[in-house]
Amino acid sequence: MWRNHVLARKHRNARCGPFQQVSLSRKQGRHTTVMSSIRQVIAAMRPNRQTARTRVNKGRSRRAAGSKFSARPSSAHKRRGAGLASGPQFDAPEVWHEPRGDGQLEFIVQPPGSEYIHPVSTEEICERIGELPREFQRGVEYVQLSRSTRKRQLFPCYGLQWGTTIYLYPIEENLEELYIRAPRPQQRIETEMFGGRWVQDNSFWWLIWTEHTIRDYYLNNVLIHEIGHINDTRNRRFIDRERFADWFAIEYGYRASRRRYRASRRRYRRSRG
Repeated sequence: MWRNHVLARKHRNARCGPFQQVSLSRKQGRHTTVMSSIRQVIAAMRPNRQTARTRVNKGRSRRAAGSKFSARPSSAHKRRGAGLASGPQFDAPEVWHEPRGDGQLEFIVQPPGSEYIHPVSTEEICERIGELPREFQRGVEYVQLSRSTRKRQLFPCYGLQWGTTIYLYPIEENLEELYIRAPRPQQRIETEMFGGRWVQDNSFWWLIWTEHTIRDYYLNNVLIHEIGHINDTRNRRFIDRERFADWFAIEYGYRASRRRYRASRRRYRRSRG
């Protein structure tokens, strides 16, 4: 009789199909159901790895349709190494210059690339660095105006600091940048402080500059931010170094340039009588 009961149970499980044969008891069935639910929750919590790629490809399709612009990933702000572009596995190759220790400033200028321009010249950079307090000038030995590559266009940044070298990257020649997501509040505030204008186009966002505003942004924000990194000898954590460089750019870039502008306006009005 025990044998007949076992055969009957096997026959009943066989009729239930291969996926139900695993649940030979109610306890095992509940365990399988719970594990299935946990897997579904974990799968739902995982980020959609295709989202960023899909949106970038969507921006590229617009370029193929006649637009001259490629969409920037949300990492962009070109936030000086933050976001998706952080880490050597994503960063574009660069020419690294070893510190010399002599305190002399040297410029390296590379062609910006097709449909890109360098928004500032070496003369303007040299003049702007000369306006800083002397103790902040000595650490800068190289300033490189780098080229735009395909990888750099995918993970762009305005500037980069390594050792005693500052790298400044080109921008689209029509001064219009295309982003695939809305700008972060800090990014929008920072760019609008220097005259950048954000325009929404369906799910895309355009950051529009003029020759004057993009020059102001590079000379009084990007350049000074990277010089702040060179002069930061105290902080080691990334967030602390960024906080110091942001403060340095505001104090010695934005505020200093506005003070000089107001002083020149006062002198001009006095000269006009």
